[in-house]
Amino acid sequence: MKLKSPEPFWLVKDGLKHSYPSLRENIETEILIIGGGITGSLLAHQMIKDGYKTVLVDRREIGNGSTSATTSMLQYEIDIPLFELSEMIGKEGAEKSYWACYDSIDDLQKISKEVNSDCGFKKKQSLYFAAFKKDVDDLKKEFEARKSAKFPVKWLSADEIKKKFKIDNTFGGILSDQGGSIDAFCLAHDILHYNHKKGLQIFDKTDIIKFDYKKNGVTATTEYGNTIKAKKVIFCNGFESTEIIKDNFVNLLSTYAIVGEQHEKSHKELNDLLVWNTAEPYIYMRTTDDNRILIGGEDEEFVDAQKRDSLLLDKEKKLVKKLDKYLPENNFRTDFVWAGTFGETKDGLPYIDEHPNFPSAYFVLGFGGNGITFSVIGMQMASDFLKGKKHELTKYFRFRR
Repeated sequence: MKLKSPEPFWLVKDGLKHSYPSLRENIETEILIIGGGITGSLLAHQMIKDGYKTVLVDRREIGNGSTSATTSMLQYEIDIPLFELSEMIGKEGAEKSYWACYDSIDDLQKISKEVNSDCGFKKKQSLYFAAFKKDVDDLKKEFEARKSAKFPVKWLSADEIKKKFKIDNTFGGILSDQGGSIDAFCLAHDILHYNHKKGLQIFDKTDIIKFDYKKNGVTATTEYGNTIKAKKVIFCNGFESTEIIKDNFVNLLSTYAIVGEQHEKSHKELNDLLVWNTAEPYIYMRTTDDNRILIGGEDEEFVDAQKRDSLLLDKEKKLVKKLDKYLPENNFRTDFVWAGTFGETKDGLPYIDEHPNFPSAYFVLGFGGNGITFSVIGMQMASDFLKGKKHELTKYFRFRR
């Protein structure tokens, strides 16, 4: 599956940070991780910390799937608003899911420091604004739900948003104190490099074409006939999990993003802020650590790579037009434009659990706008699973829920 269009900003910015060999022999391990993006790197970090002999493989070079195309916004807000999620799965489950995402941002900051990453991690506020007047009532319901759950939020009027952040054409919004941004491609590489030195075996450009699942372990066979025998396999292959699991559990989309030129003028009003809105599909904005504006959105309900790429120019124009609407003083000029695969689930929640059809396997699949924070949650959940412990979020993140 082709997960991204050419020239994502992060891939060009960071270059080839670290390279690893393909697998050329038969090996055995305790834990096999499939996927070398940000999710796989986080799970490998946890497995090494827990003392397991661990092998990670990726069919591409490390980080060259969806991780290179992500906009790397770290939000505790799930794509389904808290008040709606409470109606879907109950107030307790919804609030626990939101709080787990909230805490995961702080956990990611600790991991970034632990591996001495230069991924530009930065804590930020998050502004969720009403794109249309008709959205205000529901957004105020969401504000009350967040306030009731003790999240640090404030309601800002349209005038307050314009005065504080120079963002025009809103109808008010929720300002949250918890958020962040990173370069996920860089962080994934830094985490893996750190753990490689601690014994993690990493093989990229290694395509697994066959799995033999048994209750006492899994045997994976590569395209060249080499095998990896493992006690457990953890799939961290995101959207490509649909090639394995035949359940209709995620809706795959194409999403678009652009990054502007570096600008001498500081975007000081935006540098400590994440921005997204209530439009469907929503748009999202942030600045990068090298003083650029990034804006994304314009989702389409297909994943055909050729069709997706044919729309790049049109989507760039639409995103620039929206940027001009909300930030008329930005003086934006596009430097990079790309598209990637995006997934949404029926309740905005990830799938982190065993699957009845795959013995000796776990899946950590963080879909939606906060897939990275879901992956951090998946670290602890997978650690608990392997120790035979129950996790309070399993019933909300399980398959066939």
